[in-house]
Amino acid sequence: MPRTTVYIVGDDFTVVEKVKTNLQGSDCTVQSYGPGQWREGLENPYFRAQLLNGVPALASGSNPLEHKSNVLPFPGVSTPGQQDGKVATMNELESKAIENAIIQFRGNLTEAAKALGIGRATLYRKVKQYQIDPSVARKKRAA
Repeated sequence: MPRTTVYIVGDDFTVVEKVKTNLQGSDCTVQSYGPGQWREGLENPYFRAQLLNGVPALASGSNPLEHKSNVLPFPGVSTPGQQDGKVATMNELESKAIENAIIQFRGNLTEAAKALGIGRATLYRKVKQYQIDPSVARKKRAA
């Protein structure tokens, strides 16, 4: 039985197929999800329990950001903030991470701060610094 499971979350079918093709013949299981499927799955307690049981790095700590080394970008696919060979600044990366966390937690800044591993007051300060509007994430939830 394979020891490694690769979870692919993406809506670009060609990228998903590239990953599957590159991993063919390796000793791993590949599971792919669309962004909507992944979000719905994470809201399902059974799915979350199965995922945590299968991913020791997620199960061993409450902060998934402590285990960054387990999340790898696919070679040849640009990562957020890296376009046309341009390297993103730390401020751009931090701003994008904060925006993503706020969206993921639907505008709940307390939960976003916990996920980012920073204090709530620090998050509020950075939201103001980067001029991020948390109400946009809250409006997406209502829509």
